[in-house]
Amino acid sequence: MWQPSGLCKSLDNLRRRTAFSSKMNCLVVAVVLLFSFTADARVGNSSEPTSYCTETKECLLFDLICKGDEYEVRHYDATKWVTTEAESMFKDVAKMIAFRKLYKYITGENEAGAKIDMTAPVITKVEEETPLLEKSIYILSFLLPSAYQKQPPKPNDGTVYFTDMPDMKVYVKSFGGWMVSAVATMYSNQLKEALDEAQATYNTDYHYDVGYNSPMKLMNRHNEVWYEVKGSPVCPSVE
Repeated sequence: MWQPSGLCKSLDNLRRRTAFSSKMNCLVVAVVLLFSFTADARVGNSSEPTSYCTETKECLLFDLICKGDEYEVRHYDATKWVTTEAESMFKDVAKMIAFRKLYKYITGENEAGAKIDMTAPVITKVEEETPLLEKSIYILSFLLPSAYQKQPPKPNDGTVYFTDMPDMKVYVKSFGGWMVSAVATMYSNQLKEALDEAQATYNTDYHYDVGYNSPMKLMNRHNEVWYEVKGSPVCPSVE
């Protein structure tokens, strides 16, 4: 004989299964969203990408496409940076002014009063063909740590802002020592010559000066110059 209690039990089991299914669906969606965000912002353990990014907990991660004697080709995923700019006839002066602004931001001059960990590298966007002894605008950026890639606190300084670096491939030339203006220019010219000889196409409007070390590090410093790849990357020759 049919019992109402049996129907009640069946309905109760159905509700439980439905609730469990909804929770699982929410969990799956959350995991997918988290994975998607992580994949779009590859900022992580400094020991993963290189042997020279050692002074900060997190560094900008990359995929090495190819490497030769004159340069290497890398792929970077999209990332968020905190940025400011300074105008000067001298790049080194502009970089010092801009660095101070960004350092104030990560040490608490933001709407949350948050202390944000330093990361590496620090990059400076440099326009090509800057006339000698004429003022130019230099754009300096700090990479935001993984915890702040999605929602960084707003800067108190109106001249500090966020930039989204797109997914990109870059030609890279590395060098040691101190990244003073004349040295960085010499290596950027060397990279351009190598790219032109390889018949590679790249963005000729600007390049990036890239530094990995604090001023306190005196030995074994690491610097880079980047040019953005246009079209398909051309790998360097290997001797």
